[in-house]
Amino acid sequence: MADNTGFIVRFEPVGVEMDVHEGETVLNAAFRQGISVMHGCKEGQCASCKSLLVEGDIELLKYSTFALSDTERDTDHILLCRTLAYSDITVELLNYDEDLMSRSIAVKTYPGTVVAVEALTHDIRLLSVELEAPLRFWAGQYVDLSIPGHGVTRAYSMANPPSGGTRLEFIIKLYEGGAFSALLDGTLAPGEAITAKGPFGTCFRREARSGPMVLIGGGSGMSPLWSILRDHIASGEARPIRFFYGARGRRDLFFLDRFADLEARLPDFRFIPALSHPSDDDAWHGARGFIHEVVGNTLRAEDFSGDIDAYSCGPPPMIDAVLPVLQMAGVEPERIYFDKFTTATR
Repeated sequence: MADNTGFIVRFEPVGVEMDVHEGETVLNAAFRQGISVMHGCKEGQCASCKSLLVEGDIELLKYSTFALSDTERDTDHILLCRTLAYSDITVELLNYDEDLMSRSIAVKTYPGTVVAVEALTHDIRLLSVELEAPLRFWAGQYVDLSIPGHGVTRAYSMANPPSGGTRLEFIIKLYEGGAFSALLDGTLAPGEAITAKGPFGTCFRREARSGPMVLIGGGSGMSPLWSILRDHIASGEARPIRFFYGARGRRDLFFLDRFADLEARLPDFRFIPALSHPSDDDAWHGARGFIHEVVGNTLRAEDFSGDIDAYSCGPPPMIDAVLPVLQMAGVEPERIYFDKFTTATR
């Protein structure tokens, strides 16, 4: 036992130990101590942190049976984001990344202020925030943004590369009735207080790799991918890149001029937007169909050499459709990184 207020958690097969406080989930304890285990939504919806309880007494907070079925629960599977310890426990990590654990960053809270809100499309905004101190993170990670004056907290991925500065950018999609996103249409003013807690997320850029990089996004999934791409460019590393972005119509596309500039400057870079429901007024001559279909057709036509790293960020249905396509295209499962943008629970 750690002390009279907590317990010891041991992660196998990596042999890492940490303490967990009373009333603290195992995942939050890992965040606090800078131990990066696989995770996603942090709300019991996505199954990314699913593990096996080997020994000890625990309680599970409310979770979705889509993330953890009754059968899995009967065989001692748990979700770290929902697990409270009531004794010292041993947990077997079913999914772990040694590179991830070696690059852990302790989660902290950073006060800041809103700088600007810019419209990128009819329903996508670019939020700029200035923090009081630099936030260290890896390209592709996210933070929990809180607006004290409105009592709302939501998770959003950084769109800027991790340059070490105090300015953060977020590409955010507006949702009808969205407690946070609705504030981006005129309510949230420059100078308003905001806090960022993080970093979170395991879908970050893996460095020093020469094989092709495939980026796949939809909606606000552009945000972490834009960070990954900009960080890759700043690193000076050279590798083939295919950036796929799915949208319904032409009015849902943005940054087209920036991508055209990158295609002209980078030696083996292609931006491939695909429209699933283009209108006649769109006069669209690019790729048509759902993004997973376009990804599959494109990768089958490519003659890539070397191992592919694939990063996919967006709504769960898109991710679920893309994953088997990537595996059929020869991408190794351990080189597929994704971030499911689940809707916030109330």
